[in-house]
Amino acid sequence: MAVLSFIKRYLYATWLGFLGPIKASWQQRNLVLLLVKRDIVTRTSGTVLGDIWLLLQPALQVVGFWFLLDVVLKVKLPNKVPFVDYFLLGILAWLFISEVLNRSLSILREFGGLYQRTVFPIVILPLMSLLLPCILYAVVMAITVFLLHGFSAVRLGMLAIFILAIWLVPICYLLSIIGLFLKDIAQFFPFLISITLYLTPVMYMPQSLPDSMHWLLVVNPVADIMAMLHGIVQGLEWNWFNLLRPLLLWLLLLGPAWILFHRAEPHIRESL
Repeated sequence: MAVLSFIKRYLYATWLGFLGPIKASWQQRNLVLLLVKRDIVTRTSGTVLGDIWLLLQPALQVVGFWFLLDVVLKVKLPNKVPFVDYFLLGILAWLFISEVLNRSLSILREFGGLYQRTVFPIVILPLMSLLLPCILYAVVMAITVFLLHGFSAVRLGMLAIFILAIWLVPICYLLSIIGLFLKDIAQFFPFLISITLYLTPVMYMPQSLPDSMHWLLVVNPVADIMAMLHGIVQGLEWNWFNLLRPLLLWLLLLGPAWILFHRAEPHIRESL
């Protein structure tokens, strides 16, 4: 009975973790829109090109990688998809993940002054690290996929970014709390992100890993995400385990992330 009760409570918490961010975003939609606009102004204020820089920054990184790999190094691998196409698709998704996770660590402190001065629905703040990058990278992904694979792949590329954003929601809530109360993580996290990139088939094909290291593709959920991304958009090989593992991780994190955030709420103002 105790086990059954625990399962029921866990499933209920998971449902709250799924529904909670959606409900909070809808109820505070005007405030969310205002904060997104504030974010845009903060990033581009005083620049000549203004809002265009939001798209130019990731786009210029794509152009730089293309020039290095296709023009200078002329990297070629025996695959039905050119390596530069493979790399650009993966690195765009990775840049999106990296930007969201890094900002999640500091998002509560970033809006700390606003939260201290007013009664503020703090539950929407972790989503601020996600919303604007999701829009920007969806647009850049659409342009990149169009240039690489034609118009028919644009919808798939944008859909991949939106699905990835949904997958990142519980991680954003967890990191926002961890970054606030465990400040040392901010010093270590960039290194962790870099190591994860090296262990993810972005700069190399999965087949390039030695057989003794293929277990890394199983324990690394980002490797599964990349496999699905390349499979859906570029027709490369993937399997149902690539879908099942990230899905199970997402379901496992939804409830604990939501409960942990709400239990930490009374202490957030003190910490700030």
